[in-house]
Amino acid sequence: MIKTQHLTTVLLLISMTIACKSNDKDNTVSKAISIDSLLHVRYQKLLDYPLDSLAFPRSYTPSTNTIHKVPSKDWTSGFFPGNLWQLFQLTGNEAFRTRAMAWTAFMEKEKFNNKTHDMGFKIFCSYGEGYRITHNEDYKEIILQSAKTLATRFNENVGSLRSWDFNSDIWEFPVIIDNMMNLELLFEATRMSGDSTYHKIAVKHANTTLKNHFREDNSSYHVVIYDTITGATKDKVTHQGYNAASAWARGQGWGIYGFTMCYRYTKDPTYLKQAQANAEFYLNHPNLPEDGIPFWDFNDPDIPASPRDVSAATVVASALFELSDYVNNPDYIAYSNKVLKTLRSEEYILDTTVDAPFILDHSTGNWPKKDEMDEPIVYGDYYYLEALSRAEKQKIK
Repeated sequence: MIKTQHLTTVLLLISMTIACKSNDKDNTVSKAISIDSLLHVRYQKLLDYPLDSLAFPRSYTPSTNTIHKVPSKDWTSGFFPGNLWQLFQLTGNEAFRTRAMAWTAFMEKEKFNNKTHDMGFKIFCSYGEGYRITHNEDYKEIILQSAKTLATRFNENVGSLRSWDFNSDIWEFPVIIDNMMNLELLFEATRMSGDSTYHKIAVKHANTTLKNHFREDNSSYHVVIYDTITGATKDKVTHQGYNAASAWARGQGWGIYGFTMCYRYTKDPTYLKQAQANAEFYLNHPNLPEDGIPFWDFNDPDIPASPRDVSAATVVASALFELSDYVNNPDYIAYSNKVLKTLRSEEYILDTTVDAPFILDHSTGNWPKKDEMDEPIVYGDYYYLEALSRAEKQKIK
């Protein structure tokens, strides 16, 4: 009788365990479906956002339910049409392609805007994405004119493209680490046209940045000021980091991404070495949280109470997917996959009730100015979607 009771108890426990495991599996599947549904809603929000050439969505402030809208001259304007192009690639839904074409058309006048170094962000993230998908010859001509316009900001004595025109009374010739991202437009212009001028400018800018923008620990300065006559560095400061000596998280991302991209076009091993060194600093920093989403600046003394920066995480995740194509380092893929897993959650994906054309929350724009703090920002979404596409390519390999 005792043996029978014991057997019954054991069978009951096994049955309960199986039931629990089954429930756990069902819960996991349900959660996955729930996240997929949530992402579908977020994607639809981008599709439904009304066309307006003066209202490119840049960020969203939940506390006031306000969408921050900008004209095409803003450095972030190209990301929204770029997001629509990428969503077309990810979903196959022609509606995204149609909408991407409409928004991209609003960007054309920027091809003559020589007041900014952000031609790559604006034109290559919009027309560049569109050309990659459609091979539209009109897009190609706009890209080439934009590269020609960007090239006018190159100073031979400095060996760099000028980043900003403001603060000219104190910054003779400022170059920011972000400017590495605009070199892709120049490299592509040479590939499209056969004119090596653009490639040479990009290489000179990359070499100057390589020489002057990095500290001994391979973290990056944000802004380097140059003398336009001698080409010598005059100062190394910050505009968006905690202080001149700190490691602003997104700035580190621009460096990793920028030099990985430069290696793609040149196969220069010094660029690959710098991208790896930057990545090592970032991935091994003691202040990088376990979930992979960095604080906005690695040296903010308020850590761990500091805001995170999802945009920095997505830039780095996308960059490391590409860097892993050139370097056999499992840490790169592991980090990128970790970021995508972390972001695939209700903590980071905006709720269905948020009526704004954004996907992810918790990016940080400009902490010193307390601007766009801990909220959805369009470029965080752009590099997230790019990372998703690159993750799919990794699975195919």
